Amino acid sequence: MKTILLSLSFIISAALSFNYAQATAYNFQGEDCNGNPVNLFSDLDAGKAVVLFYYMPNCGTCPPPAEKIQAMATKINNVCPDLVKGYVYPFQNSTTCAYSASWVTDNGLSMYTPMDSGAYQVAYYGGFGMPTVVLVGGANHDVLWSTQNFVDADTTTMRDLILGMACLGVEENSINVTSMKSFPNPASNDLTIEYFLKSEEELTLQLVDMTGKVILKRSSIQGKSGLNSISFDLSGIENGSYMFQIMTIDNLISKEIIVLK
Repeated sequence: MKTILLSLSFIISAALSFNYAQATAYNFQGEDCNGNPVNLFSDLDAGKAVVLFYYMPNCGTCPPPAEKIQAMATKINNVCPDLVKGYVYPFQNSTTCAYSASWVTDNGLSMYTPMDSGAYQVAYYGGFGMPTVVLVGGANHDVLWSTQNFVDADTTTMRDLILGMACLGVEENSINVTSMKSFPNPASNDLTIEYFLKSEEELTLQLVDMTGKVILKRSSIQGKSGLNSISFDLSGIENGSYMFQIMTIDNLISKEIIVLK
């Protein structure tokens, strides 16, 4: 990447000035490590949710979280194309673009755009852990979530925050599923879902666990205009928290379901 390297004194000053989490994303623009133009705020203004992943070179524990986040984002992008984008930065300014690009390629992290010179951003977002992950999105360029101590359950938190955003290019008044209710909740052996459609549409309905694994799925459901109802047998489902999802061609609605027997 051809971003301007910051002097050591400036980075130290930044670290002292920004040793707390920020509510607004820090914009960056220029070129990535492949020579392509980048502009974070342009991504956010286009409606994308952006994952910022800060890693330490030769850190063996850094690639697995990036892979888990990528797997989660890929599932969302399959429903809402190009909604989630990612950038990876080394936590300091001494790692070359060549290394950052190879780190992405060697670890199979195709979702992420390789960058270099991440020291200022690490300081801006509150310091470095292995890895530091920041999720940003929205018209106000908000920091939606961040952590310096990533755990597997964080993919669920990130997923739910991302799913709270509209799909790219979908106006609110074009969303066909206008409401969804579930009962009982908590459920034991039977679950009924009621949902309202503005117009007839083919749907996919599924129950997923908090890792994103599909537990129950019904495809090619022809929803009618107005109130719809469908029941699921949960007798073989273990106790726990799940997400029930209704997917259309351009929208995904989720609701948390508790199974308690």
